[in-house]
Amino acid sequence: METLLLWLFYISTFYAFIPGIISRLFGYRVFRKGSGVQEFALTFDDGPDPKYTPRLLDLLSKYGAKATFFVVGSHAERHPELIRRMHDEGHLIGIHNYIHKSNWLMRPSTVRKQIQRTNDIIYGVTGERSTYYRPPWGIVNLFDFSKRRHVKIVLWSAMFGDWRQNLGTERLTEKMLARLGPGEVMLLHDCGLTLGADPEAPEQMLIALERTLEEAKRRGLRSIRVDDMIKAAEKSPLLRLSFGKRLLVGAWLTWERCFRLMFRLRTVTPNLPFLHYRLREYQGQAISLDRGMTLSKGDSIIEIHVDNRQLFELGIQSRSAAQLAIRMIRRMDQDLPVLAEIIAGDESLAEVKALYGVTMINRGPEKFGFTVKDLPEGLFARLTKFYLSVLLSVIHPAGGARLKERSEALVPKMILMPVSQLLDHYGQKCTGTKLRKRQDAAAVLEDDMAAEEFPGAHAH
Repeated sequence: METLLLWLFYISTFYAFIPGIISRLFGYRVFRKGSGVQEFALTFDDGPDPKYTPRLLDLLSKYGAKATFFVVGSHAERHPELIRRMHDEGHLIGIHNYIHKSNWLMRPSTVRKQIQRTNDIIYGVTGERSTYYRPPWGIVNLFDFSKRRHVKIVLWSAMFGDWRQNLGTERLTEKMLARLGPGEVMLLHDCGLTLGADPEAPEQMLIALERTLEEAKRRGLRSIRVDDMIKAAEKSPLLRLSFGKRLLVGAWLTWERCFRLMFRLRTVTPNLPFLHYRLREYQGQAISLDRGMTLSKGDSIIEIHVDNRQLFELGIQSRSAAQLAIRMIRRMDQDLPVLAEIIAGDESLAEVKALYGVTMINRGPEKFGFTVKDLPEGLFARLTKFYLSVLLSVIHPAGGARLKERSEALVPKMILMPVSQLLDHYGQKCTGTKLRKRQDAAAVLEDDMAAEEFPGAHAH
């Protein structure tokens, strides 16, 4: 009996658990998130539903939004008129199995039949077959990765728990607005008949969705079909990376999320994150700053971090190190004034003495008002250099080979700035003269960095 249980454990681990982890964390053979400047994707599971789907289609039409519906085949079979309307109104129709059952609980042949049966129903109504598939609960098994499936697995980047009625409309709206942004694949449900869902939950989803679409309109964002998002993503330089590097990037970005949660980092501009920060006590040796100030052990500081996902995306979209540096300069110039406003308006930050970060930028930060100092020699400096070397080998446009040629330049530095200096420089609304000075400084910085071979990355 013990041997049988052990074999069942091994089989379930390799058949279900490991493929699930690989797909969720590293995006292996699945699509989870797109790219772009103004586009996001609304996706709806478990329908169609005769009560809520027509109202949802009306709402999407009102805002000119396109969406992707992953339909349950048995529901589609009962309501072909809704499948026809989805198709006629320009939405994408995907497959969500014939019945809403986990792929972990079905043999590969059964999953294949579920997909094929649902696809036949869609074809019978629309005259087109679907090549997009979302397994129920996003749970894949080992054979879902097979190319013989002839479907593209689509997961999501943002899920909100909208199938629970006790979440409430206000909280659901907050969660949706917090994740509204370019490239997001948002998971919602237009049917509440699935096991574990509340039948009336789509009612509050529709209210929250209208508020989200209204905000998207205000921001100039638009919802597109998943196939259009995939086509745009396929042009991304990310696809030029080997699977090993994509695996490394996945682990790195997972660590980024864990780090932000563990240390409760706050984000300067949540809608387009670039700088994160946290309040802590300085624990290093005494350092002289500008304005005759000294930073001593125990002083309150704001530790800043660059968003790793944004850093990676800037890196892979840049044709050269100079272009990456210039893009980082522009983002920093956008976020520092906002950080100054946050500090000025938050009483809990009133006693902060300085901004603090660790970077490999050898030139540039001082033009923003930072003082650049060497890290004290020791274990922290060595580990930081190793971490940033690995990081830059992935995001640097020239790749790891170029970094090896200039390894002596990979020296992590501390950057520091008195908070009073930040507030003086950025804390007031820019006048014309002040704005021109900032623009001139940024232009000089861009010229300087155009010759710099190693744009920076902030270490955690």
